[in-house]
Amino acid sequence: MKKKVLLMGKAHSGKTSMRSIIFANYLARDTMRLSPTLDVEHHHVRFLGNLVLNLWDCGGQDAFYESYFERDRETIFRSVELLIYVFDIESDNPEKDFEHFGGVLEAIEENSPDARVFVLIHKMDLVAEEERQLIFEDREQLILEQSRGLSVTCFATSIWDESLYKAWSQIVTNLIPNIELLTSHLDEFCRISDADEVVLFERSTFLVISHASHNHAQTNFDAHRFEKISNIIKQFKLSCGKTQAQFQGMEVKNSLFSAFIDEFTDNTYIMVIMSNPNIETATTRINILGARKHFERLMLRV
Repeated sequence: MKKKVLLMGKAHSGKTSMRSIIFANYLARDTMRLSPTLDVEHHHVRFLGNLVLNLWDCGGQDAFYESYFERDRETIFRSVELLIYVFDIESDNPEKDFEHFGGVLEAIEENSPDARVFVLIHKMDLVAEEERQLIFEDREQLILEQSRGLSVTCFATSIWDESLYKAWSQIVTNLIPNIELLTSHLDEFCRISDADEVVLFERSTFLVISHASHNHAQTNFDAHRFEKISNIIKQFKLSCGKTQAQFQGMEVKNSLFSAFIDEFTDNTYIMVIMSNPNIETATTRINILGARKHFERLMLRV
């Protein structure tokens, strides 16, 4: 099953860097050696086994936009499932950025009216921390005002923290059919296991696919905890690979909880959080093992 995804934005806005981090196993510091995208680069990324993202990484120079809007208009903008448009928060020409954005939305509306639109307000690490939320909301408002009535979802992102994983996790899950079915079964596994939380990660990207929380789970947890774990574990996996070691899983315990991260189905990892001291480690591992075949069958329907 192929899904066409357009990745667009001005030159040097960070499009190729974020694609390389999420799908090509780059560390943030390694993206400095990437060259600007020329014209359109096509990448076929397998996600969850059966889903293939047909990712069009479009160069952002003005000359390319002239081609996108005129000669290649139908080729670029037809049959699009997702548009991801990247704004550089430090852009020296925001008027031009919005001009391109408006042209892209017009072409999407004309050729792929059912496409979902996401906007990443990127390089937010360059904004003073105390000003980020206010500046993000201001830019988001400007974007929504120019969205031509289309439904647009905005994210504040940076390659240097978990915000990139949060945005891409929420974006990519929009392409997974029957995600509600998967979430309901994960919720049932969480309940049966008496876990506080259960999280499902895609195997290669470590993006969050779905999660479930038991009703006794604490409410004062970090709202970005899953994406932070995505970021940390993926970097750890890459470090293991550099030493010719294979990451299979890990267990972390303290006086408050136990966390298990383990291989689950062929295309996923699972994380199970337990705070009940009466449940033995072996019991949790047996529950994970016992659920694998069920979720393997279920994933064929997702």
